[in-house]
Amino acid sequence: MLSDKIAEYVSLSKQIDDASEIIEIAEMEDDASCIEQVDKMLDNLSEAVNQLYLKTLLNGEYDINNAIIKIHSGAGGTEACDWVEMLYRMYQGFATKHGYKIKEYDTVDGDGAGLKSVTFLIAGENAYGYMKGEMGVHRLVRISPFDANKRRHTSFASVEVMPEIENNVNIIINPEDIRIDTYRSSGAGGQHVNTTDSAIRITHFPTGIVVTCQNERSQTQNKEVAMRMLVSKLTQLEIQKNIDKARALKGDTKKIEWGSQIRSYVFCPYTLVKDLRTGYETSDVDSVMNGEISKFIEKYLITYRF
Repeated sequence: MLSDKIAEYVSLSKQIDDASEIIEIAEMEDDASCIEQVDKMLDNLSEAVNQLYLKTLLNGEYDINNAIIKIHSGAGGTEACDWVEMLYRMYQGFATKHGYKIKEYDTVDGDGAGLKSVTFLIAGENAYGYMKGEMGVHRLVRISPFDANKRRHTSFASVEVMPEIENNVNIIINPEDIRIDTYRSSGAGGQHVNTTDSAIRITHFPTGIVVTCQNERSQTQNKEVAMRMLVSKLTQLEIQKNIDKARALKGDTKKIEWGSQIRSYVFCPYTLVKDLRTGYETSDVDSVMNGEISKFIEKYLITYRF
């Protein structure tokens, strides 16, 4: 809300004034004991101002919306399925740290380990705005825990990010353009869910888009969620078209395409997570996998603002 944004600005302005007064008093009284207090205040202010600046970059039409995310395995077999589950935990960690809520919509188990795919919602203000830069291919290099010979393996997983759209009047779905299939749910949700054909799969013929939902408690609820997911995915296609047009007009040579590799996570022979678009990197792999991806998100928003 606008009132919240104004209150945040007023609060920051007051904190800056308070810090300035303490600095003036310290200089007048030559009081070195205030230095530590001032340093801490300035660090906190710097972080707060940076976060406020990032929010100004979230000016897209749907940036404020919740985010629907789908992760699916690429090349790498069991390794890739395990990688999908690792990325899912990473995003869960990020959501928890930032006060967002997660709701799982659909999962497909891997053969023996991990997940072939998972679709979930991250709910909270600006969730899509922060998460949209995660779309693309994520690459993992590590010693395989599934290889008895302890060889190094490379795995890939694709991350798709869409804004959750309740209703987009610009998106018209012709009933003749979709097929709705029901099937037996294999996900969580209780005995009723797992013993009836409550899961829903919707195929959109003009685009080839397929969306599924199985974790709601009834077929009707699954259908409602799946239709929202379809609208969200069609909206994401329109967003990407507009982005491409804007960058073409600006002469921006940086490309962000679905299917492009965006980030590498190396666990062996050294530790490094590197974003291939912005160049930002860190050797603290453990923190990243626990959800500390804010710096990657910030660098993306700053680099690709337009």
